[in-house]
Amino acid sequence: MAEVRPFRCIRPNKEAASTVAALPYDVYDREEARAEVEKNPGSFLAIDRAETQFEPGTDPYAPKVYEKAREMLCDWLEKGILLEDPDDCYYIYELTMDGRAQTGIVACTSVDDYLRGTVARHENTVEAKEQDRIRHVDVTNAQTGPIFLAYRSVRKLNDLVEEEKQSEPLYDFVADDGIRHRAWRVGDRESIETIHSCFAAIPKLYIADGHHRAASAVKVALKRRREHPGYTGEEPFNYFLSVLFPDDQLMIMPYNRVVKDLNGYQVREFLNLVKQRFQVVRYGRQVYVPTARHRIGMYLAGIWYELTVRPAYESIDPVRELDVSILQDILLEPVLGISNPRADARIQFVGGIRGAKELERLVDGGEILGSGSWGGHIYGRQPAVAFLMYPTSIRELFAVADAGLLMPPKSTWFEPKLRSGLFIHRLT
Repeated sequence: MAEVRPFRCIRPNKEAASTVAALPYDVYDREEARAEVEKNPGSFLAIDRAETQFEPGTDPYAPKVYEKAREMLCDWLEKGILLEDPDDCYYIYELTMDGRAQTGIVACTSVDDYLRGTVARHENTVEAKEQDRIRHVDVTNAQTGPIFLAYRSVRKLNDLVEEEKQSEPLYDFVADDGIRHRAWRVGDRESIETIHSCFAAIPKLYIADGHHRAASAVKVALKRRREHPGYTGEEPFNYFLSVLFPDDQLMIMPYNRVVKDLNGYQVREFLNLVKQRFQVVRYGRQVYVPTARHRIGMYLAGIWYELTVRPAYESIDPVRELDVSILQDILLEPVLGISNPRADARIQFVGGIRGAKELERLVDGGEILGSGSWGGHIYGRQPAVAFLMYPTSIRELFAVADAGLLMPPKSTWFEPKLRSGLFIHRLT
């Protein structure tokens, strides 16, 4: 059963909240992070990516960068930009995008639940990406970016959340990207006990987004346990900052693929190989957006196609039945030679929020995204191909995690993104 606790939250004062709230640190490449902080020095990104406080070219993993993040966090507390609530509380966090709202509970989740699998994951993590956040959390002594967790909806929790939302919010602002953010504090004893007991009855939580942040928080906790052999398990470092959402409120967008070349094939040859694996319908210049599972949009040489998986390639395995797995297993690897999509520079993943026009731009311009989530790199006028996916469902995510399996990399893209800096968890 899940142990989900209230905590003493560090958070912005009401006037500073809209300025402080920042998109997650890892959606920016180095230049974009610097430009964002120059535009808004009060953004929490300045702490999450403290290399922005040094000259361009500074090693973002240098010890002085993490020390700067700690120094700034302390300074913002001293100046009153951030404040610390005196009591353990839960918080409610609502995000509204395009008229659709989703509301989660901000809390701290047990590291031991992660270790024993009560907090289930569906993706592998990369050690190099973990190390940065391990250092950041350890040196700042704080978790600054929440892990996005999901659970199967509970009526009693939903009712309590809706009741709490009738009160005056702590925060209510619309960010530059049009997302509305509202938050409430839940501090009365009865409501705290209700939330705690409801989560204690939930058999499993699921990491929706933030696998690297979760793994980093857990490794910092294990490090501190080694440093404090007399630990009791009650110390704050034994818990990680989370926002927990009911599954019926979540929206998953597709994570699309672009491959920079056809692995030596001419367009006609490649199309023939595709037709052996999919039923293919030509759509011309009209964008084809998949409307059901096992359908994929393909953009090649200025033309959109509908690809429907042939029955021979369907599966009942919870991982192999995913559209992203089918594409990888029957086309990307055997035809395009992408055997390790996590490391192959010929493929890049484009979040669904960027839409079909971004795929057209990348293919038509001979351009494919580089190593940063939002950066770019010109490869020249080679034949390229893009795949517009049908979104992986929350049901599929739960099925994979329940089976103890892992999805292929970049299977899900959640929107809207949680903001960093609104809720901070101190480790001691």
